[in-house]
Amino acid sequence: MSKKNLNLVLEHIDAQIEKATLRLFDLLKIPSISTDPAYTADCNIAADWLVEDLKKIGFRASKRETSGHPMVVAHTGTSGKHIMFYGHYDVQPVDPIELWEKAPFDPYLAQGDISDVIYARGAADDKGQLMTFIEACRAWQAVHGKLPGKISLFFEGEEESSSPSLVPFMQSNAKELKADIGIICDTGLFGDNTPGIVTRLRGLLSEELIITGPVKDLHSGMYGGISNNPARVLSKVLTSLHDESGRITIPGFYDGVACLDDNIKKQWEELDFDHNNFLNQVGLSELAGEQGKTALEMIWSEPTCEINGIWSGYTGDGFKTVLPSKASAKISFRLVGEQDPHVIRQNFRKFVKSNLPPDCSVEFKAHGASKGSSMSIENPIFEAARLALTDEWPNAAAFIGCGGSIPIAGHFKSILGMDTLLIGFGRDNDAIHSPNEKYDLRSFHKGIRSWARILDKIYN
Repeated sequence: MSKKNLNLVLEHIDAQIEKATLRLFDLLKIPSISTDPAYTADCNIAADWLVEDLKKIGFRASKRETSGHPMVVAHTGTSGKHIMFYGHYDVQPVDPIELWEKAPFDPYLAQGDISDVIYARGAADDKGQLMTFIEACRAWQAVHGKLPGKISLFFEGEEESSSPSLVPFMQSNAKELKADIGIICDTGLFGDNTPGIVTRLRGLLSEELIITGPVKDLHSGMYGGISNNPARVLSKVLTSLHDESGRITIPGFYDGVACLDDNIKKQWEELDFDHNNFLNQVGLSELAGEQGKTALEMIWSEPTCEINGIWSGYTGDGFKTVLPSKASAKISFRLVGEQDPHVIRQNFRKFVKSNLPPDCSVEFKAHGASKGSSMSIENPIFEAARLALTDEWPNAAAFIGCGGSIPIAGHFKSILGMDTLLIGFGRDNDAIHSPNEKYDLRSFHKGIRSWARILDKIYN
């Protein structure tokens, strides 16, 4: 497509942004809370709304029933590069309702710090982000009479409630859903002016352990000093998980952790991330973690072992001088690269057992395990998307990481065999999952323009 033809699409987006915002408002008004059975009908209404809207812009769209909330699947085009865009139409509950400035499903615009903002549950997560892609397709259809190539859409209604129907549905419909590349719009900007393409996500492994010593709580005057105290044993075990440099000491833990590519490392350095400001926002001042690593390396490309909860003995008001019979902790590991969560679970348990003294035993409870995801940026679509985003935003786009976990990206890889472009336009202050969730109108508008530019780069 010529630059002139792309500009026609961008001009249409600019001229129609008010109507696009009103369409988003219509979707935001539907209280599609997936985790609460009281809103099952509303989840169906949201799915139906999307199906009808997609049909208006040339998609062959349908609602697919599952054992839970329905999926929405849509297709257009028959040949050429095939992209598949994923989003979710369900939202989080609104509690505590008393902290909302206005009704959470009555969307409205208000003045923000850099643009007007859209307030409503789901504004940023994920209805506003989802609609940026739909609106880009709508503008393309309006200007050219058809969409630019083979495009599929896949929307689920259970992302906010652990996606129980997702994997079975993907496995049963893998042939239909498979594309050259997946696209997810459920991430954010780096700062306010730098778009990022997430190319690495950390996996997550969670473990709970209960150390037991004596058969009952003991009087500390009678047994203190002569018996193993499970609380002290647990503390020693937890302390030994890291060495003095911050490196994790579980045998084999770093198997599968690759060195960071020099080109990616350079892009991260150019982002000029101020870790002092990042820490100061939460009342911290010192950079912890493994020595010799930058803050972004720690967040995006390094694995972690963190203690998420510890409890033992008497914790009520006042004081009770007992030696507890049991001591418990919850530990989570963020994983990267090719680390195998199941092997790490086994090695962690062996490590704990090897550090137990006589008269103490341990019980483990597993709480989930998923691998990290790394995308190969050798696929030319990645660079095309980066250049397209750079054309739209004040700062050049970068390939970045994400400290959290987005399971759908891993499912795309393991079930459909395809990498994923993770591009989003949210801001850190969007209050997703919290009262007064919002999405900047600037993010919505420039998000639509960004997808139009990406489609142009991919198909021309």
